[in-house]
Amino acid sequence: MGLGHLLALPAAAVAAYMTLLWGISLVKRDASIVDAFWGPGFVVVAALYFVLGDGFEPRRILVLALVTVWGLRLGAHILWRNWGRGEDRRYQAFRVKAGPSFWWRSYFTVFLLQGVLLWVISMPLLAAQFSPEPAALVPTDVVGLALWLTGMVFEAGGDFQLARFRSDPRNRGRVLRAGLWGLTRHPNYFGDAVIWWAYFLLAAGTVVGAWTVFSPLMMTGLLLRVSGVRLLERSLVETKPEYREYTQSTPAFFPRIPGWRR
Repeated sequence: MGLGHLLALPAAAVAAYMTLLWGISLVKRDASIVDAFWGPGFVVVAALYFVLGDGFEPRRILVLALVTVWGLRLGAHILWRNWGRGEDRRYQAFRVKAGPSFWWRSYFTVFLLQGVLLWVISMPLLAAQFSPEPAALVPTDVVGLALWLTGMVFEAGGDFQLARFRSDPRNRGRVLRAGLWGLTRHPNYFGDAVIWWAYFLLAAGTVVGAWTVFSPLMMTGLLLRVSGVRLLERSLVETKPEYREYTQSTPAFFPRIPGWRR
């Protein structure tokens, strides 16, 4: 299969996936459902790359397994977290600003835009699954797996600790500073970035994967500057009195080493 087909078929699948979600969002009047299906979207793409490829080499199986575990966990967590809460206020603000044109503008600026990002960022998954050499796992794959496990500890562990903290009514309005949240103010975002560097390493161990370094760079930039840390910090400083002091003692993204002063 030529490179054009390898790029076009997943792009078409992502477009169909996002179009379906957009239709559901119109019925539910909730554009924020796109957030819960961001991670599973990568599972769809990784599965398609796997089906379009040949053979059952260890790297191909490993990539599909890691993406499936990560993507479904992330999607399930966001779906559970947002269940019954209605549309996220970011999308509500956009809905009010767009007025009657929101129904079609949301298709391009929310769903298709995220679809394009999903497709572009997924390139390490394509490279890792389609490179003919090396067929066996190499040291960069082992390092990538270790990095993925580290990222999952921060992302999934951070989500779990925060959910448990919020479940206690006594913590309403307070800031979690223990566990992973004592190392970084955003362990889940840090873990997500680390996971994408892991996917890149799995691709970089092949003969054609080094060019996909733009993917983890993009994901890290998005988490730091666009949809992650920067956006959330503005809200937290305004709504939680303790948070400003928290910013003085705990780094925003990269974890501090326990026992070391900031």
